Amino acid sequence: MRRHLWSRADDGHRVADGSSGSRHLLSVADLIGAAVVALVVSSIALAAIGRVDWPAFNSSNVETALTTTGQVLAVVLLIVAVTLSRTGKATWAIKPLSWLGISALAAVTLAMPLGATKLYLFGISVDQQFRTEYLTRLTNSPALADMTYADLPPYYPAGWFWLGGRYASLTGQPGWEAYKPWAIISISIAAALAMALWQRMIRTDLAIAATLASTVLTLMYVSPEPYAAVLVLLGAPMLVAILHGLRSGSVPAIVAGGLFLGLSATFYTLYTGLFAMTAVLMALYLAAVAWFGLDNKAVNKSRIRTERVRAVLHLALRLAGIAAVAILVALIVWAPYLYDRLRNEPASGGTAEHYLPGSGAVLPTPMLHWSLIGALTMVGLIWIILRFRTRTAALTFGVTVVSIYLFCLLSMAVTATGTTLLSFRMEPLLIVVLGVAGVYGFAELASVAVRRFGDVRTLVAVLATGAAIAVAQSIPGHLATEITVAYTDTDGNGVRADQRPPGAGAYFPEIDAAITTQTGRPRDDTVVLTADYGFLSVYPYYGFQGLTSHYANPLAEFDKRAAAIEQWSTAETADSLVEQLDASPWRPPTVFLFRYSAEGYDLRLAEDVYPNDPNVRRYTVTFNRSVFEDPRFTVTNIGPFVLVVRN
Repeated sequence: MRRHLWSRADDGHRVADGSSGSRHLLSVADLIGAAVVALVVSSIALAAIGRVDWPAFNSSNVETALTTTGQVLAVVLLIVAVTLSRTGKATWAIKPLSWLGISALAAVTLAMPLGATKLYLFGISVDQQFRTEYLTRLTNSPALADMTYADLPPYYPAGWFWLGGRYASLTGQPGWEAYKPWAIISISIAAALAMALWQRMIRTDLAIAATLASTVLTLMYVSPEPYAAVLVLLGAPMLVAILHGLRSGSVPAIVAGGLFLGLSATFYTLYTGLFAMTAVLMALYLAAVAWFGLDNKAVNKSRIRTERVRAVLHLALRLAGIAAVAILVALIVWAPYLYDRLRNEPASGGTAEHYLPGSGAVLPTPMLHWSLIGALTMVGLIWIILRFRTRTAALTFGVTVVSIYLFCLLSMAVTATGTTLLSFRMEPLLIVVLGVAGVYGFAELASVAVRRFGDVRTLVAVLATGAAIAVAQSIPGHLATEITVAYTDTDGNGVRADQRPPGAGAYFPEIDAAITTQTGRPRDDTVVLTADYGFLSVYPYYGFQGLTSHYANPLAEFDKRAAAIEQWSTAETADSLVEQLDASPWRPPTVFLFRYSAEGYDLRLAEDVYPNDPNVRRYTVTFNRSVFEDPRFTVTNIGPFVLVVRN
């Protein structure tokens, strides 16, 4: 008899199993349905919130109050879905209600506090500056290209930004403006997809609770990096599927695991490395169990050796299958860059791993914090330790936790070689994994309480709901700094959302108009040398130099470009500068955007000073004004800027 797609595993919950085509189609239909519901809900929420003239978040508590209201309503929808699942009534409505509730929770938690600004968390500052630049680049054209440098394939994974570019093009928004809605929509969709995945693996009420916990924790700790938040939300259920595929040989689970790892590689390299490491550790654990779990006394030694080798080979083939699918998907984004590297194109100056904050020098221990999240993660850790031998989910989470700590230790160890693995990014993933495990643990504690004290399910439900709302309503406060920057940064329209005088970015539209008029060339055919990278975040010009070496494409040779810029700044005549520009091994800038100073025209650049923390040193190079007093250049003063266009 053929088995159903969802069969009972050793932990008593449903996990993916290869079987009938109708069941496969049902699973795909659930995922599509969840994505559509989340897309509609988040889009409506953004549109509705955007129609009202809200006060600034950093000067009023109105947004916080309405955020809490929306969160409570979303949780109520989830409670209704749980109640229907427990009573067996209106079962057709359970999934749509749960998708609606979780996507609404994600959308309102982010959209309402940002309701009066067009910018996302952290505005167009620091890391969000180059991310916005990337989305602007891929909005301008669907062709894969580096966010800053002309004529180079992308080094930073383009998946999330490419999809965001298509969203921006479809809606007719500039990339910088589409960043906020796309971030919120993509996180909402990921939350709904995670709900659908959990519902296919475990009972409905537990699936809703697990997704609620992972969504709240992801919003709190990962939402400033939306493409990472998407992977964190999907990671927990997909790692369970990967373990099942390795253990059972289920083809659908193996393919799904490979697709997820491949998608992850197109979104975020760091988490992909962690997920891949976890999959390998899972395979090693299962191989060890298979090797040592066979009884030498039960059969002859020759047969036991054969069975052991067969089991290990099967695991190796399954792992290879996952890897093969993942690589094929990853190459969609990575192939152009890898092709250039294989051709031995010059590469230097990229220092993506050169960052070691204090949190990256110690092991994360969220379970020891005195808070609701600390309690949840502590219960999760205890549940993992007690149940990893008997529960598939516990084993998955246990291996993931071990993988995270090994990754952190390895990152700290390699600091002796002059680099890191950026392990500080692992703490949010650890919190989410332990938080979901904590939901499992509290579910078991609730069952024990019912057996010991009678029917106390209502009490347990009320306490759990209160805890969820308490943590959810604290998210805007936790993200207060990130939200405030979104209101104090000047957006692409030259406006500050808090209605205070804008910064220098207010002159960007005038600068853009001057460049397009004087050059007569498309923005994406113009290279600009500037230290005001916010300008490149708003308009799709190429930059001659990147924000810092940590986000620079190694093929761009950041260090050599910096040396070239310093050399150009020493030019005393127009002839000398033009000669150096024409001799550049890279496409030279035809537009210079300086800041005016008494000494000349300034550019404030950056260099890597790792292992110091901060890891960036800013320095200024000054060009001689007289060099540009030549017919080959047009000089325009715009506010604090000096725009120089090579004729």
